[in-house]
Amino acid sequence: MFLMRTVLDVRGLTVELPTPAGWIRPVNDVSFSLEAGETLGIVGESGSGKTILSLALMGLEPQGARHTGQALLNAPDSRDLLKSSPEELRTIRGRDIAMIFQEPMTALNPVVRVGDQIAEAVRVHESPIGEKEIQRRVLASLERAAMPDPVRRARQYPHQLSGGLRQRVMIAMALAANPRILIADEPTTALDVTVQKQILELLATLRRELQLSMLFITHDLGVVAQVADRIAVMYAGRIVEYGPVLEVLRAPRHPYTAGLLRAAPRLVREKLTPIPGTVPSLSSLPAGCSFAPRCPLHVPDCDLKMPALQAVNQNHEARCILVP
Repeated sequence: MFLMRTVLDVRGLTVELPTPAGWIRPVNDVSFSLEAGETLGIVGESGSGKTILSLALMGLEPQGARHTGQALLNAPDSRDLLKSSPEELRTIRGRDIAMIFQEPMTALNPVVRVGDQIAEAVRVHESPIGEKEIQRRVLASLERAAMPDPVRRARQYPHQLSGGLRQRVMIAMALAANPRILIADEPTTALDVTVQKQILELLATLRRELQLSMLFITHDLGVVAQVADRIAVMYAGRIVEYGPVLEVLRAPRHPYTAGLLRAAPRLVREKLTPIPGTVPSLSSLPAGCSFAPRCPLHVPDCDLKMPALQAVNQNHEARCILVP
């Protein structure tokens, strides 16, 4: 059993980006907590703010971005990631919180052998150690990521590896310095179903063995149902539903979550029902609920102001005036 203690506490996080049309908020007043040993799934369509949220937590948001709120990393001494200096963030990244990026072919350096890239992650976060120990750590990281023939793979370049093996390299690199929090940004999106299953099983094993806490970012409700304990559904930069994953997926209380479920493919042959319309531009959001123009349950009051998250029960919230 994991001790139920909060390892990451995000409060009112807002990220603003400059555009020719003015400042936009791809992440808007987002709050959530992550407990020790827990996986929190963050779900939403492309453009909902999932990746910018993860980059902000890592201090890697686009140039010119500004942010408000707090992101408290609670070990061993509580510190606010959003107020940490670039030097402090370089120490925190990899050692306390690490990230598996969405596309390993662009995240990995194409002209450096993968073993050397993992070795760099070890050197940055460990006190001076000998080259022999670094190489031992590299091979141990690849073995932990279930990489077949790690000695040979460590000498190869990214383009010599399949998509699934490149993702294993990313996992090995992320875990090389033994972080306690892992952010996985769409780690199975570009993989075929068989390899996707292997990667999900690997992450579940690593989470259990290393007592990792995970933020798992995806647009796939089927995947999040397999890996997450709780789920945060994002739309137009805001969390619109938040709660235990099985409860939210079995009894969604926000029309957007229900729409995602109706649009998700199933093994049983039936007609899929897409959500009508498109995600609104962040530079011209409606005055009220952002989902109102697409919502089948729309009423005039939806257009008055953005609703707050309403309690469905002690653990489940939804940003809808029809709740409870």
